[in-house]
Amino acid sequence: MTRIVLRVGKRLAWAIAMLVAIVSVAFLIAHTLPGDPAQLLLGPQANARTVAKARKLYQLDQPLSAQYVAYWRRLAKGDLGYSYRYRMPVTKLIAKKAPASVQLALAALWIQLWFGICLGIVAAMRQGSFTDRGLIGLVLLGVSTPTFITGLALQYVLAYRFGWVPYDGYGQSTTDTLLHLILPALTLGLYGAALYARLSRDEMRRALDTDYALAARARGASMWRVTTHHALRNAAVPIATLMVLEFGALVGGAIVTEKLFRWPGMGAMAVDAMVNRDGPVILGTILFSAAAILIATLLLDAVAALIDPRLRTGSSRRDAVG
Repeated sequence: MTRIVLRVGKRLAWAIAMLVAIVSVAFLIAHTLPGDPAQLLLGPQANARTVAKARKLYQLDQPLSAQYVAYWRRLAKGDLGYSYRYRMPVTKLIAKKAPASVQLALAALWIQLWFGICLGIVAAMRQGSFTDRGLIGLVLLGVSTPTFITGLALQYVLAYRFGWVPYDGYGQSTTDTLLHLILPALTLGLYGAALYARLSRDEMRRALDTDYALAARARGASMWRVTTHHALRNAAVPIATLMVLEFGALVGGAIVTEKLFRWPGMGAMAVDAMVNRDGPVILGTILFSAAAILIATLLLDAVAALIDPRLRTGSSRRDAVG
């Protein structure tokens, strides 16, 4: 129990330190980019006096160090600032955009896991065969293809040629939203599935060559049972790690895919914020994404300990296998 508490405490301290570092770097970048946010907010027709008033209103006339301290004070109160472009608190803006990104992330992640792990199992069971080489070639093609190419191809085939799904947008009702979700989720899912397929195949192939897998085969266990019950469990922790990182990235915003399909999520909002030098929104988006990844990482530690008892006892992989 003491070991688990110490492990969680170290991870929590690491997560807080990482969050502070990420926010600090993002703050520095957002406030040193060329251009005047007040001028961009008011437009080129605004005179110098009006711009000066806007700079004072949003505290842009303060030294960078003073703005940094003020930002952390607001952040401690749960205040992420006020959007120059959208004219509303960043917290409300994120609360409005985040659900769409979470929906897309969950749908894409489900597709990635389903297709990726299934392909990895088949490839691992067919080591060195034509099927194995063919699947790996397909995986490499999937990883190498940019998401916008995949998205355009899916739009042409599924939306234009067959008319099964809408081109883009979000939809008005729940059913309509689910139909609009198919293309962006497939675009991200097919790309991510290639990563999961490669990872699960490599991990399961190593597990199938271990003594305990060979012993199970010698006792009469089928190749399917050894692969799914023993080798797949061995690959569960690295797969879960990739899943956490991928989910955090997807929630933070799949920029190209969201823009291509006009999906109203965090990615499209982040692009608009960067173009318009909307510093509070840029920082809010980065903070939200970083917090999502760090929280998911902490949860992963607990889940990984349940999946793999070796992480609780601190024993090495070789000791557990040997």
